[in-house]
Amino acid sequence: MKAFIEGLPKAELHLHIEGTFEPELMFDIAARNGIQLPYASVEALRKAYDFSELQDFLDIYYQGMNVLLTEQDYFDLTWAYLNKVNADKVRHVEIFFDPQGHTSRGVKFATVIHGIHRALQRAQIEFDLSSKVIMCFLRHLDEADAINTLEEAAEFKHLIAGVGLDSSERGNPPKKFTRVFELARQQGYHIVAHAGEEGPPDYINQALDILKVERIDHGNTAMRDTSLVERLVAEQIPLTVCPLSNLKLCVVENLNQHPLREMLDRGLCATINSDDPAYFGGYMNDNFFAVEAALSLGKQRLAKLARNSFEAAFIGETRKQALLAELDTYLASA
Repeated sequence: MKAFIEGLPKAELHLHIEGTFEPELMFDIAARNGIQLPYASVEALRKAYDFSELQDFLDIYYQGMNVLLTEQDYFDLTWAYLNKVNADKVRHVEIFFDPQGHTSRGVKFATVIHGIHRALQRAQIEFDLSSKVIMCFLRHLDEADAINTLEEAAEFKHLIAGVGLDSSERGNPPKKFTRVFELARQQGYHIVAHAGEEGPPDYINQALDILKVERIDHGNTAMRDTSLVERLVAEQIPLTVCPLSNLKLCVVENLNQHPLREMLDRGLCATINSDDPAYFGGYMNDNFFAVEAALSLGKQRLAKLARNSFEAAFIGETRKQALLAELDTYLASA
């Protein structure tokens, strides 16, 4: 089964590029930029990655962002991630980034997006790894700040496929961002949002009805609401599920309790993703290995997860059919 997963073509649709910041790279970039980290060593920093709830994670996550200053920094961060997922047989990625976490520190929007984009271009050439970029609004900030960010992004719209919503979910419902998502939709962006990780099922309904999202990022708490599950199945709204993230942040106590198998068996369009892999203990294949060990999904469900990831991706029909054909070829040989 390990070999099957390793060779399985797949897409990653829920990945925060800032959450791929491994301690070694963080120390290297901090040294290059003359920034002193509050940790004596890489090992001490890695120990700090041992947290148990979302807010503790977010605190160190934003601290790590502070060392990213130049276009080369963002290139290096993105390129390191792309090398890892290429080895995991990931064929398409959709990368979240948080511009507010960078521009608020005085880093220019252009610096961030150009560094990320340059790495994605290189991966397309060297790995035939296709990609899209999704700009997320930080939900702990107000909507006016999000609207300013959307306006700032206009110059770079050709490099950004969609907009999303992330950061602290509790107390920050999707309806708080009604206007900015309406504007983004009018401007032709794809629309996604984090909902139902820590927040109630109603947050998922809000994301669907008010923000009019095309995908739900996480969506775990949907399983508490039968009518919502039925709606998600009927409309085939993809869920970008992040198992090791859920375990690390205590969304589930252990992976044996994770709803992923039930999601698939009830007909939900679930996908597997790594979220913030440097902090949550694993990239794509690590997540596949973990859920297979915990839930005994079997090859048919694992293949369905891979197929769902391609079907849910924001890619042109030609590329999508090519990736699905690659998956079918692999499954026939496996």
